Amino acid sequence: MQLWVGLGNPGAKYAGNRHNIGFMALDRVADDHGFAPWRKKFQGQLSEGKLGSEKVVLLKPETFMNLSGQSVGEAMRFYKLSPADVVVFHDELDLAPGKCRVKQGGGHAGHNGLRSIHQHIGADYGRVRLGIGHPGHKDRVAGYVLSDFAKADQDWLDDLLRGISDGAADLAAGDNARFLNAVALRVAPPRSSGGTKAKPEQAAKPEPQAEDTRSPMEKLMDKFK
Repeated sequence: MQLWVGLGNPGAKYAGNRHNIGFMALDRVADDHGFAPWRKKFQGQLSEGKLGSEKVVLLKPETFMNLSGQSVGEAMRFYKLSPADVVVFHDELDLAPGKCRVKQGGGHAGHNGLRSIHQHIGADYGRVRLGIGHPGHKDRVAGYVLSDFAKADQDWLDDLLRGISDGAADLAAGDNARFLNAVALRVAPPRSSGGTKAKPEQAAKPEPQAEDTRSPMEKLMDKFK
């Protein structure tokens, strides 16, 4: 069994925030893979289902971001799981919008939700880092993450969430490479033949040179002209 945690803040006020992309990811997985209806448990919202052959419990803590670890620790102890069985989906300022990376263990990089989880279960859990970009200055970070995604972000955001859902069974099976490939195919799909970028075989070819009909003696004599 695995425990997948999406980070965010509860309530309609925060639903569209960049900080809530972890909630969004779990909602998409639950909807697409036929998980049970969400119910209140462990100071959060819980849904259960299967991805491939793996049983997965989805958890959205409702403690607010800074206390996420309380909910995660409670659920982990109830199911007798180790930190290695936990995967946390969270927003990542240090990744460009739409980028996705998988990581096991490590620091919290100042993320308040991760900091709280560190305090309750340690650092050895998995993370799916979802890029939201950086506002450019640390003084603007709080307002940026607690603001809704812009309209211009909606296309890549939808592609990212679809990709996460596409690769969810691979992630549950421990095949991170296949999971990331599924995300990449949604976020940056290969160009179709109708695209503007020429394929290698369509690249301009050099003009053929006229055939040289001179005899060897004529070629030699031309060199000394």
